[in-house]
Amino acid sequence: MAPRDVRSSAHAARVAALPTAASDAELVARALGGDRWAEEAIYRRHVHKVTTVAARLLRHGPDIEDAVQDAFIEALRDLTKLREPERLGGWLVQIVVHRVHKTFRRRKLLRLIGLERGRDDEPLALQARVDAGQEARVELALLDEALDALSFEERAAWVLVVLEGHSLVEATGLLGCSLATVKRRIARAEHVVRAHLQTEDAAEDAAAKGARQVEVGDV
Repeated sequence: MAPRDVRSSAHAARVAALPTAASDAELVARALGGDRWAEEAIYRRHVHKVTTVAARLLRHGPDIEDAVQDAFIEALRDLTKLREPERLGGWLVQIVVHRVHKTFRRRKLLRLIGLERGRDDEPLALQARVDAGQEARVELALLDEALDALSFEERAAWVLVVLEGHSLVEATGLLGCSLATVKRRIARAEHVVRAHLQTEDAAEDAAAKGARQVEVGDV
């Protein structure tokens, strides 16, 4: 649902009539001029990317929805602060990362006072493409476990660069930190991910070896 939901068929027709080739800069200019349909077009164009980033950082369904909704409300409210309208997509990602960070701080506080309860998380395996095989889903589940061991800052840097494909320079702007800091966070994340996956591989090898020994003993 877009931040400002107008359900009339006339509204839907006007949104559909927006030129698909309209640049982000053009949509921003029209939205700043009070064009509600341009706001809707901004939402439709960028909601998938923003939701994907939020989901890979948060995983909990309601929290993801709240972060995305709040990010677009904030963006449309503060559109005059966007100095480079052609970089609208990156600006929206930056806002949702900030929103997600707030959610992490709230979760930490709830844990400290004992109010956080179990959550219906949506792990990476459930975010995979529908045609992803079982082996790929198992790898994503292992990756999820590794990412859980990271701080928010480390996870955000790793997700944005490794999973979302942003450059290191882009990540500095999205995360509001230096290039050296982004590199350090990603290096730390890579170390944790590698160590976790290697531990799981070793456990699988040991289990397979034990099974073979049992089979030999039964002969």
